[in-house]
Amino acid sequence: MTNRPTLSELSAEFFGSMLLVTAAVSSMLLFTATFESTKSIAVLANAITVAFVLCALIEIFAPISGAHFNPVVTMIMAFEKRIGAAKFGLYIFVQIAGGVTGTLLARLMFLEYVGSMLAISDTARSHTYIGEIIGTFFLILAILLLVKAGSSKIPLTIGLLVGGQIMATSSTMFANPQVTIARMFTNSPAGIRPLDGALFIAMQLIGALLAYAVYRFIFAKSTQTEEIQ
Repeated sequence: MTNRPTLSELSAEFFGSMLLVTAAVSSMLLFTATFESTKSIAVLANAITVAFVLCALIEIFAPISGAHFNPVVTMIMAFEKRIGAAKFGLYIFVQIAGGVTGTLLARLMFLEYVGSMLAISDTARSHTYIGEIIGTFFLILAILLLVKAGSSKIPLTIGLLVGGQIMATSSTMFANPQVTIARMFTNSPAGIRPLDGALFIAMQLIGALLAYAVYRFIFAKSTQTEEIQ
């Protein structure tokens, strides 16, 4: 990949982000609106769905764009100088556009139940902000370590990590600003009201920066040890 984004890279980030959000929103709508299941069952279904879909999306799009689908991942890759400024800005733009489109597609599929293509969420997620720091921290640290190791199992590992953290964090693991923005536009259980969404994004940035600081600290120490030896 070059520092100047190509149409194929931007398309991969758009469609990957779109399909990720579609899966996250539509799985909640399917189980709560169509199947009339409890929220606990819906969250379990959502975790499995997102894990499977994210694993597939990373496998499909990683050779094209790196399969970020997440502005904080793009931010960290910019810090690592794996992408340039132009790619950084355009990746984030298409990720957000793709995410909002994903919400529209999900609501279109269940239009009979939700009544409109777009709605501002009033779903409160107060007192769950720490979950976003924790979830984003482990996601970013895992990505950095896997990339550094040259792992061939990144899609599976990240899919399992995100699916598991959806069921293990108080916030149900958004850990992604574009997903957070996209989910502000659905008034279903998958949604998040804009005020909480803004705070979620702030927590995600904190979690990502903490993960990067830990990563740099770990490998700074490793480099010093190698030099002494």
